[in-house]
Amino acid sequence: MYGRDPWGGPLEINAADSLTDDDRSRNLQELDRATLPRPLDATQQGWLLGPPVRKKKKYVDLGCILVSRKIFLWTLGIVLVTAFLAGSITVIVRHVPHHKHVKPQKDNYTLALNKTLMFFNAQKSGKLPKHNNVSWRGDSCMKDKDSEGIVVGGYYDAGDAIKFSFPMSYAMTMLSWSVIEYSAKYEAAGELDHVKELIKWGSDYFLKTFNSSADIIFNMVDQVGSGRTSGGSVVHNDHYCWTRPEDIVYDRPVHRCYGGCSDLAAEMTAALASASIVFKDNRDYSKKLVHGAKTLFTYANAIKETYSKPYKESSEFYKSSLFWDELLWGGTWLYYATGNITYLDQVTNRDMARRAGAFWGGPYYGVPSWDNKLPGAQLLLTRLRLFISPGYPYEDILSTFHNQTGVVMCSYLPYYKKFKRTKGGLIMLNHGDPQPLQYAANAAFLAALFSDYLDAADTPGWYCGPKFYSTEILRDFARSQIDYILGNNPRKMSYVVGFGQRYPKHVHHRGASIPKSVKKESCTGGWKWRDTKKNDPNTIVGAMVAGPDKHDGFHDLRTNYNYTEPTLAGNAGLVAALVALSGERRLGAIDKNSMFSAVPPLTPATPPPPAPWTP
Repeated sequence: MYGRDPWGGPLEINAADSLTDDDRSRNLQELDRATLPRPLDATQQGWLLGPPVRKKKKYVDLGCILVSRKIFLWTLGIVLVTAFLAGSITVIVRHVPHHKHVKPQKDNYTLALNKTLMFFNAQKSGKLPKHNNVSWRGDSCMKDKDSEGIVVGGYYDAGDAIKFSFPMSYAMTMLSWSVIEYSAKYEAAGELDHVKELIKWGSDYFLKTFNSSADIIFNMVDQVGSGRTSGGSVVHNDHYCWTRPEDIVYDRPVHRCYGGCSDLAAEMTAALASASIVFKDNRDYSKKLVHGAKTLFTYANAIKETYSKPYKESSEFYKSSLFWDELLWGGTWLYYATGNITYLDQVTNRDMARRAGAFWGGPYYGVPSWDNKLPGAQLLLTRLRLFISPGYPYEDILSTFHNQTGVVMCSYLPYYKKFKRTKGGLIMLNHGDPQPLQYAANAAFLAALFSDYLDAADTPGWYCGPKFYSTEILRDFARSQIDYILGNNPRKMSYVVGFGQRYPKHVHHRGASIPKSVKKESCTGGWKWRDTKKNDPNTIVGAMVAGPDKHDGFHDLRTNYNYTEPTLAGNAGLVAALVALSGERRLGAIDKNSMFSAVPPLTPATPPPPAPWTP
């Protein structure tokens, strides 16, 4: 008989009657063993005891590599926190109002520079460029010519419509000089292309005033238009009539010099030679300017010994005291433009320096202007000594020019009472005569430039007698004069139109005083606009007027040109001073190299042996 044990296994059971006592005893023991619980396998243990307790692993298997569990958890946490912060910042940035980046404000000198250059746009004659940026100006005097050529273009000198070649040449030379020295500052002010366009406008006109393609010339234009009255009779011209240049119908004579005007020829030499350096990257145009400058200088030298000033109308308005200072000035610029040692030999001749007034002194010594080029020429040649120092045979006269420049700079300082000042601080370089601002602006430019020359040459200052002054003193002088012009004066008035809150509103200027919208005025019909007390309908932005009197007084009267008339020459000096003072001052403010781009290396000559001693 068979049965099954409790675990499903077969169990054989014998009949009771067939078993012995021993058999029964063995069966009972086996039965007892069969009823005892068997050991549990893994599945049964899991069912009874639940999931097994596992030991934490030290590493995390990422498939390719094993990473420390601690490092893995830290890295994961950092990633999650970073993602949270990035998301939060993005949300904040999107919802917080944005503020545009504010560019650093321009200093006052740069702001004034931007405006003063606009004056030259307003003075342009001829066919105006498309973007002249003076809305009330248009094409004018398109018939300026004579039997020898067309002379359309150039600049009107002041408040009338006369074109004077002499002060126009000086103005263009000053602009070119400032660009050669401070091109980086012009570029920082956003005006480099603008000022170069203004220089080219003048240079193109000069090339029309003589036979610029020839090697020898016999005449040149010194004036277009007229301001003279003949024999007391009424003459309709640029001074008698008060008419917009665009409306001129009267005759405009072209005045030429024949066998004279050495001063003008040398001055125009300087204008073209300096412009050739400005445009040195435009080789064809620069060569054209240099050729014209050479031709003019040959003309100026040919007539200097037999010089006699012909009677000409321009002498009534711009009378040159000498012509030797213009020869010195023009020859120096021509040397820089060409590197031709012949020109350097001429301008470092002691006799020429003496004739130009280098050793004279006098009340107007050191007063830079359209008439007096000596201070500028001496400073230009001082530049040569500071940066190249050519040595013998030039050192003697160059050191003299350097010393003379130092004397001029000393005369500008308030400690040396050569020139009086108004109570407001304006230096009276013209000794109290009218129209003082142009002289102060020119002097400010020369002082700031000399200061930069000394700094670039690692020279901290200069001597005035036994006393040593730092270069900063010169800049203080330059700033004081330009600040006066810009409004730091007893009247709290800016003498630059359009700059500041208070400036002249009755400028002696035909174009600014007559509305563009009115009908074409007759010669005398415009007088009502000249004499009205109303403000100018057109703002001639950037025009520096003639200025106050020796008592800081100023009368804003259109009829008084000694107070309110602007000029090309005066404004050019102001532009040069403003760019010299603009921006941050730093070592290397000037461009030391451009001036010498055509100058070859100079090897000092061997000085001659001393003369033998004789008893």
